[in-house]
Amino acid sequence: MDSRVSLLASLLPEFADAALIVSQENRRYFTGFVSSAGYLLVTRSEAYLLVDFRYGEAAQKNAENCKVITFKKLSDTLCGIITENRLKKIMLEGSSFTLNDAAKMDSIISSVGAETVKSSELDKIISRLRIIKTADEVEKIRKAQRITEDSFSETIKLIKEGVTERDIALELEYKMRKKGADGISFDLIVISGKKTSMPHGVPGNEKIKNGDFITFDIGAVVDGYHSDMTRTVSLGNVDNKQRRVYDTVLTAQLKGIDAVRDGVSCGAVDNVVRSYIDQAGFQGRFGHSTGHGVGLEIHEQPSVSPDNDLLLRSGMIITIEPGIYLPDEFGVRIEDMVAVTNGGCINLATFPKELIIL
Repeated sequence: MDSRVSLLASLLPEFADAALIVSQENRRYFTGFVSSAGYLLVTRSEAYLLVDFRYGEAAQKNAENCKVITFKKLSDTLCGIITENRLKKIMLEGSSFTLNDAAKMDSIISSVGAETVKSSELDKIISRLRIIKTADEVEKIRKAQRITEDSFSETIKLIKEGVTERDIALELEYKMRKKGADGISFDLIVISGKKTSMPHGVPGNEKIKNGDFITFDIGAVVDGYHSDMTRTVSLGNVDNKQRRVYDTVLTAQLKGIDAVRDGVSCGAVDNVVRSYIDQAGFQGRFGHSTGHGVGLEIHEQPSVSPDNDLLLRSGMIITIEPGIYLPDEFGVRIEDMVAVTNGGCINLATFPKELIIL
């Protein structure tokens, strides 16, 4: 074994002989192989990637740091490995096993005298590994961000009265894929007018009107790694209230970014942002967390939220994304991804944040 797999093996608690991983993201993280199904069994001395016929050849050629076994019947193959390695207690990836799946795995594993360990312990161990990004991971996220920004820059030039939210979102996704993205980080949020007061509004057939705010919450995927950026722009001039809200969100976001550094708690960063918005007269209008981790998943640890005492560490990548939402009026959100460093952070977003009036 080598690399991430060997590190995971070294972190297995004394009471466990192995870990069984089923989530696509974690299988990819440890083996580099992408498949919609499969099982990664990590013991203290070996790792086995179990796949069915659909993925056998590809896994043999592309999976790293593991032995690839193509199974016909999972229970027979898994029981054989457990018996051969004399495994007694196997930790399950708690967040990825449904109750039914866990029951089935219990039945398989108990048939050879072993037992499963169902807890959040394995998930916590993996999270501690994934939460710190390597230089290679950061570069993939940077590339996804560059594609996002380039596509956004081209797309906003097409905005005019009468264009629909849905058309803009489709054009943006097309440009991202054309520029090399594997896909989009999530269903792109492109909403306008009163819909901007809904943090996760869905693009529809609403037509852009003069004086509208338009919120873009967007991201691309490159080699499995996500980007995440939000910008709010306007079509035509905005009124004084819109400008005040925008400037408040921008200042709060800049203060949040300035607070990020190794050793500061996630809750402290959230408090900097939230208290500024509250003191500006918008208490209760910022109802979600200040940010979240980004990587193989669009939402990872850590959560930059009020009650999270976890300390930021150099190598983490998080978002800073405050917003103010005024129901039935409008909303504003601004979001960047930043990489935590000892002395502060590096902003992975380069697209301007001053209000763009189209």
